[in-house]
Amino acid sequence: MALRQVLHYPDSRLRNKAKPVAVVDDDIRRLIDDLLETMYDAPGIGLAATQVNVHKRVLVVDVSAEHDQPHAFVNPVIEFTEGTQEREEGCLSVPGFYETVERAAHIRVNALDRDGKAFTMTAEGLLAVCIQHECDHLDGKLFVDYLSGLKRQRIKKKLQKRAPDSSRRPAVARAGRG
Repeated sequence: MALRQVLHYPDSRLRNKAKPVAVVDDDIRRLIDDLLETMYDAPGIGLAATQVNVHKRVLVVDVSAEHDQPHAFVNPVIEFTEGTQEREEGCLSVPGFYETVERAAHIRVNALDRDGKAFTMTAEGLLAVCIQHECDHLDGKLFVDYLSGLKRQRIKKKLQKRAPDSSRRPAVARAGRG
């Protein structure tokens, strides 16, 4: 396992759309392990491969308080959404910023696991938010895209001013951070 460098907004590589994974092999399992290690180290509750400049449809989440319930999703597809919820979200690619975002309250997602086996998961609450947030990354979308243009510009300018000091660590994770 290895820590990967997380790209920060407004890096244009975060806008790349991830490609489907043809075969879940040792390289994909290594990527999953690296994503989990990077996510836990950050600390965060979700991370998509796009955020570490790997443009494959792979993401990981773990919203448990003990960080002992990791989930890996390869080629995830959200096939059903219901209801709405608003939560404060943050993102490892937008460190230090948190804003309220509206998302589906309940979802059903189809994906492959780390062994290439198909599964379906239903989720609600924070887990549903996290999966939606990370799936957005795979499509080149960030939580700031749900904000007003003015808020997005403010965040972009502040992050650009910080950019020379790349040694800064993000603040402690909050709900929806990934």
